[in-house]
Amino acid sequence: MTVQISAYLKQLRLIACLLWITAGAGPALAQAQQPEDLLPAKADSQLPSVLSDSLNSYYISAQGDTVYPGQKHPFTEAQLREGENKRYLKRAVLPAAALIGAGIYTIQGNGVFSSFDARDARDQHAPEFSTKVDDYIFFLPAAYLYGFNAFSSQNRHDIRRQTGLLLASGALTSALVWPTKKLTNIDRPNGEPTAFPSGHTAYAFTIATVVDKEFRHKSPWVSVGSYTIASATGVMRVLNNEHWMADVLAGAGVGIISVNTVYWLHDKFAKNKGLNTMLVPTVLPNGSPGMGLSVTF
Repeated sequence: MTVQISAYLKQLRLIACLLWITAGAGPALAQAQQPEDLLPAKADSQLPSVLSDSLNSYYISAQGDTVYPGQKHPFTEAQLREGENKRYLKRAVLPAAALIGAGIYTIQGNGVFSSFDARDARDQHAPEFSTKVDDYIFFLPAAYLYGFNAFSSQNRHDIRRQTGLLLASGALTSALVWPTKKLTNIDRPNGEPTAFPSGHTAYAFTIATVVDKEFRHKSPWVSVGSYTIASATGVMRVLNNEHWMADVLAGAGVGIISVNTVYWLHDKFAKNKGLNTMLVPTVLPNGSPGMGLSVTF
């Protein structure tokens, strides 16, 4: 009995360690909210009255001007500043680069705590771990994304624009993940091919980041829940022996940068235009049936 309890505690420590590496270092930095992000934009009350009035007029005007087709209230300062280059660099590029860089740094036997070290810890403490939950759990945030649309009036965009942004983010994630898998050509710990980066983890963080952007002004716990599920997906990929730790870290970075890039470009080029999407049946180049995405700006 004592041996079983000891082994169980070691498994918990391993899972906690992987959760910290996957979730604590990157997504928290990528989406950490400043207090003013959760408040409506307004001018600094300490400024001279003339300048303060001018800035207030600017924000009121900006708020009105940015109510384009598909966009909804309320607007926060974070949303009004979505297209700022410096903000995009600070809140998206740098955290994602840190995660992807950590993944590259820990590939195979490299790094202070390498992917081989993580695999050895898994083999020692949780060798029999096996679940299929990681194949499905990362879709859960998408389910409650559309559930919130049905029961809440505080979604940032209407459902058509949300769908377009989600699909565009997923397409960009795919464009980054699959060629990289082929180029790196690293085998998984179970011997299967195309390990780096983890596609499951990349899509999990893609969906979680879209949910974060659409509903974080409603409650920060929406974002916490989404990123917890995304992180759990990455952890289970490692515990299932499906991926190296490096694959999961890089996948998280890819998901974060993909969504932020789509929203950044959307703010720059589609601010005052409608954005309607439609899925239509199509035939893929290999002759198989598929679905095509039509996006109208």
